[in-house]
Amino acid sequence: MAISNFTDQDVPAQNGRVFLVTGANSGIGYETARILAGKGARVLMGCRSKTRAAAAIAKIREEFPQADLAYIPLDLGDLESIREAAALVGQERRLDVLVNNAGIMMPPREVTMDGFESQFGVNHLGTFALTGLLLDKLAKGKEPRVVITSSMAHRSGRIDFDDINAEESYSRMGRYAMSKLANLLHMYELDRRLRAADSPVIAVACHPGVADTELTRNFPGLLVSLFRPLSSLFMNSAAEGAWPTLAAAAAPGVESGSYFGPSRNGEWVGPAREVQPRPKAKRIETAKRLWDVSEEMTGVTYPV
Repeated sequence: MAISNFTDQDVPAQNGRVFLVTGANSGIGYETARILAGKGARVLMGCRSKTRAAAAIAKIREEFPQADLAYIPLDLGDLESIREAAALVGQERRLDVLVNNAGIMMPPREVTMDGFESQFGVNHLGTFALTGLLLDKLAKGKEPRVVITSSMAHRSGRIDFDDINAEESYSRMGRYAMSKLANLLHMYELDRRLRAADSPVIAVACHPGVADTELTRNFPGLLVSLFRPLSSLFMNSAAEGAWPTLAAAAAPGVESGSYFGPSRNGEWVGPAREVQPRPKAKRIETAKRLWDVSEEMTGVTYPV
């Protein structure tokens, strides 16, 4: 069933369902958690900061006093933290949907706790590890889904297998685009593996278009100050940017392998619909090679 013009108003009741949303204390993650909680879901908020998670939970409960929310300590730049978070989620009565939302964008070159270039490490390897560790739990859920967040930046991305950690050269935008291409390669390969294993879990992806969120914290200050007054003309708000995520996570009749993004202005803004990535995001040999590299780097082997 083709999905188009999807907004938060189209999210059906989610009573009894359990979602894990990473990066849920701000931006698109917060808006996703807020809407799902308002629809009756139990939302596990995977966040680095307990203080910021608590503030987000309190804010949601101002609007929805009965919201069922819980904090899950999670740092996607630390494999030990990811394993601890997965163990905590494993104690939940169920898990129906994993929303891999958290990410970083265009920082100076940094490395994760495990020595990975930070954008590839957080955006792809952290997501890869968390998904693999929770897949068995998800398989026991009702209509289970894995949602992986990409970006239009994948269009210029290239997986640099010869310099995976950017030790020889580093471009902020280049490595961001690489990580977002990796997200889509991950989703499509996961979809193929889930289908082959006849798993009940489906894998889908989304991108927010151009959204006004904290991801822009590493943009030059002058650029932000110049464009902020005009942002509503070419940028979604964080709430609008969450529409593709909500479609991927909660729209009825979603098929595995679907990809959602905004519907207007070249996928920059607007209600969510199904969209298509660049063909390189579906290259099977690249995806298989990336999968093998990701398993080796994270030490996480998938059950499919």
